[in-house]
Amino acid sequence: MASACPMMKKQLSDHPCFGGDHSASGRIHLPVAPGCNIKCGFCERKFDCANESRPGVTSRILSPQEGLERVNLVLRHPTVGPKLKVVGIAGPGDPLANPRTFETFRLIKAAHPGMTLCLSTNGLLLPEKLPELVDLDLHSLTVTVNALTPETGARVYEWINYQGKRYDGVAGAGILLAKQLAGIEAAAKTGLLIKINHVYIPGVNDHETFELAVKMRQLGAAMMNIIPVIPIGRFAGWEEPSPAVMELVRNQAESILSQARHCKQCRADAVGMIGQDLDLATLEARIA
Repeated sequence: MASACPMMKKQLSDHPCFGGDHSASGRIHLPVAPGCNIKCGFCERKFDCANESRPGVTSRILSPQEGLERVNLVLRHPTVGPKLKVVGIAGPGDPLANPRTFETFRLIKAAHPGMTLCLSTNGLLLPEKLPELVDLDLHSLTVTVNALTPETGARVYEWINYQGKRYDGVAGAGILLAKQLAGIEAAAKTGLLIKINHVYIPGVNDHETFELAVKMRQLGAAMMNIIPVIPIGRFAGWEEPSPAVMELVRNQAESILSQARHCKQCRADAVGMIGQDLDLATLEARIA
């Protein structure tokens, strides 16, 4: 009976990215994790592009202490502060590949023990880092899984770096997939609330999306977020799937897993309510 308790606790959440009320719950992403251990074909990171809203973008990298200070600052905001419920780390690299992720969470947990902690990862290091996440009482986990076979993965990812060695093509994609599957299954067994992000790329991985939803449900994921590819990087000039196509794909996958239809593909330093982010450039001046 005791083993069911963590699962029950993790399911109860105000997290706006996991179905919580967007008008009632705010979140903050702390950009403390610059290093990444894989190269996605659609990823192009520009740390100084303040007007761009997409994953992997941040105005600057924060130290763990600066991350805590930013949380404290936002808590003083007259409207967002009282609603701030979630502190997440989503990059701009992979959080699990950066020790500062864990240091930041320890600082937040000590200063604000009631805050919900979440993390977004590519999953390569999830099996080995999971015990640390459990010790931190992480609430929810987002894992980006873009392929169900190494062959498709090789078209999405350029390379991975695992245990100090670079792997290209099918070999790298195969290692990544194996770690993702093992990590998601193990994380679900601890009671973590798991969402799967899936970048939908027509003509590349679209033939695997439905079966991927089936597999993720089998492993214990609670929700799926299918995101249209942003045509940059290797996929510059690629035709972005239309809203009608995305609606159809999500409707099909929803028969398997609950779909997160509200995703705004947030920056790594997003702050505030989903769809109504605060302007970081003026945040400090407004509250001072």
